[in-house]
Amino acid sequence: MKAAVLGNSGVEVRDLPKPEPKPTEVLIRVRASSLNRADLLVASGHQHGSVGGTGARIGLECSGEVEAVGSDVKDIKPGDRVMASAPGGFAEYAVTDAGRVNRIPGNNMTYEQAACFPVALQTMHNAVVTAGRLKRGETMLMQGASAGVGLMLSLIHI
Repeated sequence: MKAAVLGNSGVEVRDLPKPEPKPTEVLIRVRASSLNRADLLVASGHQHGSVGGTGARIGLECSGEVEAVGSDVKDIKPGDRVMASAPGGFAEYAVTDAGRVNRIPGNNMTYEQAACFPVALQTMHNAVVTAGRLKRGETMLMQGASAGVGLMLSLIHI
């Protein structure tokens, strides 16, 4: 399969083996990917979490169809239209943990639209709901959030 990888002289398209999902993972046939600020950092040689350095696969999120699921995955099946935060999303196939995969709602969202949601939504949800513990009826002042996460947060209604 073709994939974007950080080489010694910048980003290269390489032929890599098609990934195989582990028991808790999902293999996605990628139809669209989106570009995030963190992708630019990784592409320029910086570390982003556990991703980075020469040989790192580029791309943090994508959308497509599920090709295969690991033996422990129950709620997602081959053929499902999904969006996911998936390391190495700038490739023909990406594999990620099933907890990072969401079905694309309805049939009115394109793959290109869906590929723009996972990282921003998951980051916003973690910041506001999980870590911030915002509850129904509470008010929050958002200050200093920008880009995709800030846009997602401006749309939230709990």
